[in-house]
Amino acid sequence: MQDRLTLAMRASHVLVAIFVALALAFAAIGVAIDDTFYLRLATEALIFSGLALSVDILLGYTGLLSLGQALYFGLGAYVSALVLQRVPSFWAAMAAALVACVIVGALAGLIVYRVRGVYFALVTFGLAQVAAKAVYNTRELGASDGLIGIPVVPVDLGFGTVQSNAPAGFFLITLGVIVVLYLAVAYLFETPFGRVLIALRANERRVPFLGYSPRAARLAAYVLAAVVAGLSGALYPMLRGFVSPELLFFSTSGNAIITVVTGGVGTLAGALYGGVILTVLKSVIGSWTPHHLVVIGLLFMAAVIFLPKGLMGLVRPWIERLLRRTAR
Repeated sequence: MQDRLTLAMRASHVLVAIFVALALAFAAIGVAIDDTFYLRLATEALIFSGLALSVDILLGYTGLLSLGQALYFGLGAYVSALVLQRVPSFWAAMAAALVACVIVGALAGLIVYRVRGVYFALVTFGLAQVAAKAVYNTRELGASDGLIGIPVVPVDLGFGTVQSNAPAGFFLITLGVIVVLYLAVAYLFETPFGRVLIALRANERRVPFLGYSPRAARLAAYVLAAVVAGLSGALYPMLRGFVSPELLFFSTSGNAIITVVTGGVGTLAGALYGGVILTVLKSVIGSWTPHHLVVIGLLFMAAVIFLPKGLMGLVRPWIERLLRRTAR
């Protein structure tokens, strides 16, 4: 008999499998009608879903609200852009973003892992604001204009090469990266390490009696979330051909939080679905009115009031019941 946490994770796997199937069908339709705009929009939605996934690691599983995940998303984007300007290699850019986010995440984690609650949120917000202002005023990084002219990147997969400006091809590459990040995070949460992180949210004071250090666990979760956000951000300049300081602004972190709450906190799968929904809504509503942020804000409040567990809170219990019947 599976325990509740394992059953919930299995239900998330089913939801992600459905998500991937829908994404593949969408890509096939896009290729059939020779679409570019919607495939690139969907690719951007996947990238921001990765950022939301990093927020859910902290908020949904350790109970830590980070207001500064844009720091690592922007860091990954800028490091990737700088590498691509010198070495047009997909794998070199991703590796550089990974190393940078591990180092910066560990250093920043030594500051934030000592605090909890609102203090954690404020410190992460402050770190992101400092980084955003530093980038905004650094000419070598393009200052307020950002970095432009990022070259088209060939992605060598071993069995073939996909260009980053190929709408369907890069959409599938991005989908693969986000799914791998999801699977890695989901695997970690099913290990004893993951159970410790979940225990932090339930009752942190009892964790030391189990032989684990709450601070070390928080630090590890923070670095993990930084890596996921950074690797997602590293894909952005390959898609858009530029990066700007806006990627480090609070609005980026705020949108990721809205995405997680809308999709479902602590579900992982909710971050993927929420990212797609929010990106599409911003695009569609933005074409109707310049005040699209007001509409999205109202929709967010409605989701909090009427769907406190997010969209996955409606769907996942039904899938869990099906899995429980199958197990019996």
